[in-house]
Amino acid sequence: MEASGDGPDSNEADDTVNDADAIREKTLAAKKEALKRKFDQQYDDPEEAKMSFYDEKKEEFAQQLRMNRQEFEDVDQQTRALVEGYRPGSYVRVELVDVPCELVDNFDPSYPIILGGLLPAEERFGILQVRIKRHRWFAKTLKTNDPLIFSLGWRRFQSIPIYSLDDHSIRMRMLKYTPEHMHCYATFYGPVSLPNTGFCAFNSVSDSIPGFRISATGVVLDIDKSTKIVKKLKLTGVPYKIFKNTAFIKDMFNSALEVAKFEGANIKTVSGIRGQIKKAQAKPEGAFRATFEDKILMSDIVFLRAWYSIQPRQFYNPVTSLLLREKKWEGMRLTGQVRKEYDLSAPQNINSTYKVLSFLSSCSSFELNSPP
Repeated sequence: MEASGDGPDSNEADDTVNDADAIREKTLAAKKEALKRKFDQQYDDPEEAKMSFYDEKKEEFAQQLRMNRQEFEDVDQQTRALVEGYRPGSYVRVELVDVPCELVDNFDPSYPIILGGLLPAEERFGILQVRIKRHRWFAKTLKTNDPLIFSLGWRRFQSIPIYSLDDHSIRMRMLKYTPEHMHCYATFYGPVSLPNTGFCAFNSVSDSIPGFRISATGVVLDIDKSTKIVKKLKLTGVPYKIFKNTAFIKDMFNSALEVAKFEGANIKTVSGIRGQIKKAQAKPEGAFRATFEDKILMSDIVFLRAWYSIQPRQFYNPVTSLLLREKKWEGMRLTGQVRKEYDLSAPQNINSTYKVLSFLSSCSSFELNSPP
């Protein structure tokens, strides 16, 4: 005997299939409606449909937050914290290890403390190359090898930068001062940071200095330990023997080893006669033989233009204001600041001071007493 298909079980199966089809059609209709709305916004009024980068990221974060809340709605708080992390606005207890005792002794509850995290790659130290520009509201010019306080990432530290410019993609030429209203490169020793990380620099973090305190701003370019910066070097010497186009030069180098380093280098006299360094001489120390295009004079001064490689000083001084009672940190100072504090005058070279010339009066008397 065969069972008929008109029973209650078959009716329930048909209803389930109909409900699934209805849900699928409703989802498909909603998807088509969203696509049509997006198409209309894009082609009817494209300017209105555009969102800024900030609005796009804000919408993306909000959508991710809604998905997280929907996903972890039925999960207890401890498991959600292990998977998702602590949500903004939550109270947490943080345990700090290897903390200096001065932080506990000089702890001030009214002074805020900012906690941040470092990536494993940011715990190493090296030579950083950054693009920097002096702030237009800062009055003073920044000088090479003057200490500067950098606020880079989660760190604040003092270092000694060397400013440079790219000389036609041939060399990195050192600058004594930062240029006016334009960017330059700075190289200093400090904690490794990711490229495109922004920073700002200060001469001092004291709140008693009047005026605008942000010295410069910039961005990290590269992390390269083999950064080569060169500075101009001009050496001068005088001839002590001359034989036609050959001359022996002294007072330019101190040893034969220095001469050997510059063998084949081009030299020039003040009068414009070009020459070349050939070989070092035994005596006097540092003398060498050179050949020129023409015969030079004993009164000529010979000079050599060269480039000297320099390296940044490995100086790193973190700002430890939280370890002080008054929270007023002071780093390494300039020589002028130390002299001002101790009321010291700068040393003077007696040969560089102006003197009154006495021969002027004798010349005038000679003119008066000379016969017509």
